[in-house]
Amino acid sequence: MCTMNKRILVVGVGNVLHGDDGFGVEVAQRLLACSDLPDGVKVMETGIGGMPLIQELMYGYDALAIIDAYSNDGEPGKLYVLEPVLPDLSDMDPHELRDYFADTHYATPLRALNLLDHIGELPGTIRIFGCEPEEMEDLGIGLSPAVAAAVGPAVNKVRAWVNDYLASNGTVQHQVVGRESTAC
Repeated sequence: MCTMNKRILVVGVGNVLHGDDGFGVEVAQRLLACSDLPDGVKVMETGIGGMPLIQELMYGYDALAIIDAYSNDGEPGKLYVLEPVLPDLSDMDPHELRDYFADTHYATPLRALNLLDHIGELPGTIRIFGCEPEEMEDLGIGLSPAVAAAVGPAVNKVRAWVNDYLASNGTVQHQVVGRESTAC
C-alpha cells in the first residue's frame, strides 16, 4: 500500500451522556483498540467540542474522518457517509467573523471546520461517517440496540475508507452518499 506519508485524523464526536449521541465516541474507542491501523492514522475522541479538533488539525493532516450521530429521519442504525458543505462566510464583516469564531463554547465541529477553512488549515478530504440515532435527547448512558449494532459496521466502513484513501494516494471519492452541511 502506497501511503506517500499521508496523514489522516479520525475523530469520534458526541456526548456519551445522551444515549445515541455517544455513537462517534464508541466507534473511536473501538478504532483505538485496533493495533493494525496504518502509519499516519491518528484516532481521537473530542466529545462535543470542536477545540480539540482545531488544535489537532493545526499539526497538518491530509484527510479527516468525523464519526457522529446524524439525524436524517431514517431508520435508527442506518449509516451514512457524507461530504460536508461548509456555509459561505464571505458575506460576514470582520466583526461578525470575530464574534462567530470567538466564543469557544460554541466551537461545534462545524464551526471548527469553518475556522480551519478560514485560516487555511482544513484537510483536503473530509468525510463524515454518521449513524441515524434512535434517542439523543434524554440523559442516559449507552446506545440503543439499533445504534449499538451499527458500531461494528461503522468501524469497518471507516477502516475501509482509510485504506482506500491511502491506496489511492488521497483521491478516493466513491464512498460519498450525500452532501450535507448539518452533519456535525
